Amino acid sequence: MAEPRTTMTFDVDGLTIAARAAGPMTSNKPLIAALHGGTYTGHYFDVAGSTHGSLLDIAAASGYPVVAFDRPGYGGSSALAPTENTFDRHAELLAIATAQAVARSGATSVLLLGHSIGGMIALMIATRDTGLPLIGVATAGMGAVIRRGGAADGMATLPIDETVDLPYPMRDQIMFGPEFTYSKEGVEQAHTSYAPVPVRELFQAPQWADDHLPSLAPKLRVPLHNALAEYDALWDSTAENVARFAAMFTAAPFVEAGIARNTGHSIDHHTLGCALHLRQIAFAEECAVWDRQNR
Repeated sequence: MAEPRTTMTFDVDGLTIAARAAGPMTSNKPLIAALHGGTYTGHYFDVAGSTHGSLLDIAAASGYPVVAFDRPGYGGSSALAPTENTFDRHAELLAIATAQAVARSGATSVLLLGHSIGGMIALMIATRDTGLPLIGVATAGMGAVIRRGGAADGMATLPIDETVDLPYPMRDQIMFGPEFTYSKEGVEQAHTSYAPVPVRELFQAPQWADDHLPSLAPKLRVPLHNALAEYDALWDSTAENVARFAAMFTAAPFVEAGIARNTGHSIDHHTLGCALHLRQIAFAEECAVWDRQNR
């Protein structure tokens, strides 16, 4: 499956936000705005863990326009000064970039989709008064309880104002599940989406569920889909913690939270990553119907 790709750039507060896009930009479907996690570029969503293709492939083949942004400091997007490199600032800039993408595509609605840190930022955008025609949020690779003393805390001990390029073996050990959950080709493709990471992100991420989630969750007023990997090295993905996460979103019209079986943290890059993509597309369809009925 090889859907055409285009590159896009957005001018936001004098900064450049870059993105790769797929799918029909004149569709009557919602625009999917995708935000990657730490140590990746927007190419994260263009890695195929199986022959079914990447998220961009599957969404575009289903008629959805998709824009996968490079967050500030990654890929073709402008870097922020270390002290300005906060999730709040990312949310501010990416909300504006998403609004520009919506206007450029002519879409009448948007679904925010984020992996890991990208999921955190998606929720921060969704609970602000941005004016976006938002119909739902799909997050993955983030939840309510981080594994204390594990990989997340370990990475947060790096020099805070530096940008580091972590070696592939270290990343692979964190991002992938057991050997039977992925293919050699999927791992090789994932390497093309890896990027140097501002350490300040790795410092903020382990604190986010405690510092931000309890106040943000009750403010979400659109549907939410969340998936945590069965073999996540960063988050505690027990059924109890998945249910705990879902229960926090008391104002959301409906919440679907579950465990992505036979996957590691970077769910999309596993053999069953396609199962997540299909669920996210089904969720987008449900959100579109909910929006028509309730707006």
